[in-house]
Amino acid sequence: MTSPLHRTRIKFCGLTREADVDAAVQAGADAVGFVLYEPSPRYVSPDRAGELARRLPAFVTPVLLFVNASPEWIARGAQAVPQAVLQFHGDESPEDCMAARRPFLRAARIPLGEAGRGFDLLQFADRFVPAQAILLDAHVDGFGGGGHSFDWTVFPWSHPRLNASSRLVLSGGLTPANVIDGIRLVRPWAVDVSSGIEVSKGIKSADKMQAFVAAVRAADATPPPPQRP
Repeated sequence: MTSPLHRTRIKFCGLTREADVDAAVQAGADAVGFVLYEPSPRYVSPDRAGELARRLPAFVTPVLLFVNASPEWIARGAQAVPQAVLQFHGDESPEDCMAARRPFLRAARIPLGEAGRGFDLLQFADRFVPAQAILLDAHVDGFGGGGHSFDWTVFPWSHPRLNASSRLVLSGGLTPANVIDGIRLVRPWAVDVSSGIEVSKGIKSADKMQAFVAAVRAADATPPPPQRP
């Protein structure tokens, strides 16, 4: 059996329980996300995020998700989880993201359907060059976790600045059933899933986590399709 051409990294987001953190680690997650946005049904406080993050072993990265948060709130989260990467999911400017002086991800909220073709992903990525990654998510009410995928065909993934980019994280409506197709088309550095591994909002399924990881590894073992000239 040939070895995978690329090991897609996996982030499970919106964890709220110790059992789910442990199951994510056991399944093989590279990162776990905690939502510090109070309107979200997956919300946890900074102190609670700290409690959950302390269960993580070395080399599993905690990620703190913020939406248009104040500098004081971001500082509280960073203090509670000092090893965390920050994820900005609202209308934050590059200056807002860099103000915390921490590694960060920036979510690109892409309109659903044909409207997604009007989103200039290259321009967005250029604005957020300091970000460790651009997380591609569907533009839905509630800032993510809605179980919707944007149209993956709206962008030219063969473009030299997108093809095999180490800065792209595919998110939005991923499940064990569709993540293989998403990886084969986009070939992202990582994938991010929340609702697709849940039994209810904020309550994860260990079985779905395992199935998701297995699907990602199956996609990794498939060579990418030939690029069009």
